[in-house]
Amino acid sequence: MTLKLFLRDHAYLLPMFAIQIGVSILVYWLAGNQNIWIALYIVLLSACLLLLFLTYRYWRLSRFYRRVSTPMTKLDDAMQSLGDAPLATALDELLRSQYGQCQGQIHAYERRIRDHANFINQWVHGMKTPLSVIHLTIQEEDDPIFHSIREETDRLRRGLETVLYTSRLGSFEHDFHVEPVDLTSVVRAVIRENKAYMIRNRVFPEVQVDPSYRIYSDEKWLGFLLGQIVTNAIRYSDKPDSKISITGRIRGKDILLEVKDSGVGIPSQDLKRVFAPYFTGENGRVFSESTGMGLYLVRQICDRLGHRVELESQVGVGTTVRLYFSQPYTDVR
Repeated sequence: MTLKLFLRDHAYLLPMFAIQIGVSILVYWLAGNQNIWIALYIVLLSACLLLLFLTYRYWRLSRFYRRVSTPMTKLDDAMQSLGDAPLATALDELLRSQYGQCQGQIHAYERRIRDHANFINQWVHGMKTPLSVIHLTIQEEDDPIFHSIREETDRLRRGLETVLYTSRLGSFEHDFHVEPVDLTSVVRAVIRENKAYMIRNRVFPEVQVDPSYRIYSDEKWLGFLLGQIVTNAIRYSDKPDSKISITGRIRGKDILLEVKDSGVGIPSQDLKRVFAPYFTGENGRVFSESTGMGLYLVRQICDRLGHRVELESQVGVGTTVRLYFSQPYTDVR
């Protein structure tokens, strides 16, 4: 690749050399010198000088051509020396200048992102307080209007949690703690949190998870991602008295947690994009609560925790989401 790039860069010398030789021989011939061997000697001598020039130039610029023909995999690659030739030195200085500018812009952007994330976190925590007050105020009220208020309050709570965890995703490495987690406890906690939502939608859970199942994960993030899956299962259950089955079992060396609903299902053309951010698909046009962020967050959190997620769905039948907790994270007592 290096030699090919060098030859392409100096391809213009060959026609120039041919023109020069032609002009030299013509002048030599017009001057009355018609000795063919002298003319051939001139051609041979010029060709040797050209070859020596190209050899020296390739040796001087080989590091430069090798570097510019290799794609950069990270920004720090721009700081590698290109050689001591004038052209390479000039390009080195240009790349170092651009590297410094990029680093400054990246640091400024990172500061803005951190400031924005801090603002979002403070705002969400500030909103949770009035929501808690509203919930405590109306929890003993039985009037139908208070049922609607409770429903909207729960919707706000879920939305605030999604915003909070989305903002924390960028600094995930600073906000998680892996430890042995009782899978049954996490599942039951998620069911309790969404109990009112299930009752309003007439959806009933069936939990079959062995109490001995323990995995290595972050309980807070695992609870959030499982809550996103369960919330989706509730939201898209369009049949009265539907059931959500949450089953745990051993598959090979993994613990498999399966969340299955009997809802509307996902069209086949949307299945490849369900984990993309903000993608709501055809169901998003029917269900106004769809944000397109739930499954995206599930995939992102699973990737960071070392878990694996799969989704299977059929329109009119339902959706199944499978979480795999693999070795070395799995520890079955």
